[in-house]
Amino acid sequence: MATFTRGFHGKRRGGDDRLPPGQYLTDDFPVLSAGPTPQILPSEWEFTVETETGQVHRRSWQELMALPSETPTVDIHCVTTWSKLDTTWQGVSLDVLLEDVETAAEYALVHSYGGYTTNLPLEDLLDGKAWIAYRYDGEELHPQHGGPARLLVPHLYFWKSAKWVRGLQLLNEDSPGFWETAGYNNYGDPWREQRYADD
Repeated sequence: MATFTRGFHGKRRGGDDRLPPGQYLTDDFPVLSAGPTPQILPSEWEFTVETETGQVHRRSWQELMALPSETPTVDIHCVTTWSKLDTTWQGVSLDVLLEDVETAAEYALVHSYGGYTTNLPLEDLLDGKAWIAYRYDGEELHPQHGGPARLLVPHLYFWKSAKWVRGLQLLNEDSPGFWETAGYNNYGDPWREQRYADD
């Protein structure tokens, strides 16, 4: 049975056009996880991309570190209603990780160490919209925030930015993940308040 960390309540600040409806700003970085925090050493970490035809592409931690990285500064929004502005990360764009992958798939199911999954349209991972992030605010990404590496998809609610990411499964048809099968919205756009299945 999954365990859940406590929620967070911050202060509402009005008039900020970067704050989606129903959100509160925080200067903290709340920790919310479904289940215990996996402890993965970089030497044991691997990222795989499996295409819809079954072809598997693998990257070790060393290979990830050898790829060109970016340092995006983005706003993040949690479905539990907190938002944090101007967060700075370092990581590798999914455009780089997928540039040699031949696929006609339209969807991705993200897999994490610990068994967590979440689904996204593949287009939401491309064109500079998503990264495999391994540093936050100039420091190595702490395990409680998804280290050694997490997916970062800042334009969607933060549950889509899977912690402890280990791979993508590319699919021709959508396949809901952990929270999506538990009643959360399939897409999760914070600007449309897509928190739950009926939103």
